[in-house]
Amino acid sequence: MPTIEELYQIYLKHPSVQTDTRKLKPGDIFFALKGENFNGNAFAKQAVEAGAAYVVIDDAAYEISGKTILVDNVLECLQQLAHHHRQQFQIPFIAITGSNGKTTTKELIHAVLSSKYKTYTTEGNLNNHIGIPLTLLKIKADAEIAVIEMGANHQKEIESYCRYALPTHGLITNCGKAHLEGFGGAAGVRKGKGELFDYLKTIEGTAFIFNDYDYLKEMSAGISHIYSYGSNDGDITGKMLSSEPYLETAITGKNTFHIQTQLVGSYNFPNVLAAVCVGQYFKIAADKIKWAIENYTPSNSRSQLINKGSNRFILDAYNANPSSMKLAIENFANLKSEKKVLLLGAMAELGEESVAEHEAIIKLIQSKNWEKVVLVGGDFIKLSHPFLSFSNSDEAKTWLQNQKFENTDFLVKGSRSMQMEKIITE
Repeated sequence: MPTIEELYQIYLKHPSVQTDTRKLKPGDIFFALKGENFNGNAFAKQAVEAGAAYVVIDDAAYEISGKTILVDNVLECLQQLAHHHRQQFQIPFIAITGSNGKTTTKELIHAVLSSKYKTYTTEGNLNNHIGIPLTLLKIKADAEIAVIEMGANHQKEIESYCRYALPTHGLITNCGKAHLEGFGGAAGVRKGKGELFDYLKTIEGTAFIFNDYDYLKEMSAGISHIYSYGSNDGDITGKMLSSEPYLETAITGKNTFHIQTQLVGSYNFPNVLAAVCVGQYFKIAADKIKWAIENYTPSNSRSQLINKGSNRFILDAYNANPSSMKLAIENFANLKSEKKVLLLGAMAELGEESVAEHEAIIKLIQSKNWEKVVLVGGDFIKLSHPFLSFSNSDEAKTWLQNQKFENTDFLVKGSRSMQMEKIITE
């Protein structure tokens, strides 16, 4: 079996790695991963026929002479290769995690940094034990900064990512009620996300801290270098001017300027401040920061505003947890609009607290005025409430198509498993 150094020499000749034969290009190295319901080793022959330069396998039964590389464990090999590649760089690596807003924050920071530096970042939400190594292996020699998103749903996960991503800088957006089942409650979320700060303490790294959250200040105690942002105090300060529906902010302090974003929702205010903070830390001019943030357009069902006829849809359906759901509902309630309709899907991975968290959302809804409320799937349909209820997003879509709404605003939100975006797509 080859050493990681030997495998790395092969990678340097074929620096494109793939784990999905459907995305394979000629010359790629295919890593044959295994899961509960699939065995990538079985696709070795298919990968070779599709033009793979090599296939990394961990089952000798699938060897193809001259084309396969046999290792003990394909996933561990992928992670070790990514770690070895990471060690070739002496540049800032910024890790971003948090319960809500980490992908938007990552995208905004990437946009800002790219205005001055050659910046590589996580594509989409490839932020897990497979996505992070793939992200690292896409970083080329011309990189000046890298931004790595880290998702997690259980203890020790962020810690494991830090071991091969080796971040030099870190940012935790927040610690909310997400993945409560895996983390073991709200305190477990802070402990799990805090593994990033724990790592930064050991390497004398730098953390970007949102000062509005006291718990982030507590969690970052002991980190050698801290650069902060907040609405009242910090190295960067700012205030929200409007969110009707797009967020407009003012950066205050020494460099005062306005930012008119294309992001829907006041809950994006900390994400924008974070991008300004990181940009100024890396000495990017205010006009470049402003331009980068104002020209960032959200996609992939994250804080998108979609117009259909006289109706407007706020599509924020990439994912949902009690914290983000509450923020989205309150932001929507504050919008100046005559008619508002909620289309909400259930929240996943909440464990024993799931029913209580769904009940809390129902109580919040009942405290506001709405034209209509539609609740979809999961624990929403198990609870007693006065609202319209459907088992899935297809049923909700059929209902919506049969209505005659005009000049109405809609909030569409739910966990990824609910596929709430299907309600408004053709």
